Amino acid sequence: MLSLLGLVYWGDIGELTVYKNQRNKLVWFQKTWPKERPSTSQLTYRQAYRDVAKAWQALTPAERGQYELASRRASICMTGYNLWTYAATTGDPAVVDTIERQTKTALTRPVPSTLLYRRNPNYAKS
Repeated sequence: MLSLLGLVYWGDIGELTVYKNQRNKLVWFQKTWPKERPSTSQLTYRQAYRDVAKAWQALTPAERGQYELASRRASICMTGYNLWTYAATTGDPAVVDTIERQTKTALTRPVPSTLLYRRNPNYAKS
């Protein structure tokens, strides 16, 4: 019915979730809710990703533009925001160094999230 009205929709509508399958048919199913509250670890990781997103938003439009430009020049299948998030969550300075060198673009270094990179052996080497 939504398509008859010229609308395309996917996501949540009240108590239902809607998406299109591979055959381009709308699939409707009742929304499912978590059975348990999020664990302390889940909440901590979610906050770490929120902090990375806030750091991206704190960049100037020119700094964000440099990341977008670098991702296009490097022909990687990610946006500038995705590149920022990857660099901040891995904590590996070689990521930004390599992209800068390959694209000849100066990038602002993200402050790595200590929670998310603590298991990365490359971070200790920098």
